[in-house]
Amino acid sequence: MKISDHISIPDTSIEFYPIRSRGPGGQNVNKVSSGVHIRFDIHASDLTEEIKAKLLSLNDRRITPQGIIVIKAMTFRSAAKNREDGLERLAELIRRAVRPVKKRKATRPTRGSKERRLDSKNRRSRVKVLRKKINI
Repeated sequence: MKISDHISIPDTSIEFYPIRSRGPGGQNVNKVSSGVHIRFDIHASDLTEEIKAKLLSLNDRRITPQGIIVIKAMTFRSAAKNREDGLERLAELIRRAVRPVKKRKATRPTRGSKERRLDSKNRRSRVKVLRKKINI
């Protein structure tokens, strides 16, 4: 399976398990296993150590503590479409891990934004002062 120009995963490292889908489907929903569980072991894969580390550092609920990516695909009524959908989601997860993180550019608040903030604070302060009891 090709992820990008530089990254590809052999099909043998991806495991597919048929599961029963939820939702509408008539009488077939309880008989046919059209959903797919896709399992991909990050540690046992042919990916570079850098990519493995980035994948493991992702905060994604689909990645188990053991380093296995588990994707449930049961959107469609056919097993082939669910398999294709699951593989695309796996590829997108790996692409997201490989994508370089943009550096944050340090910025300063403008003079106008500072003035607006202080004006709103003063207005709020005046409202609260007016609510106080008058001491005579």
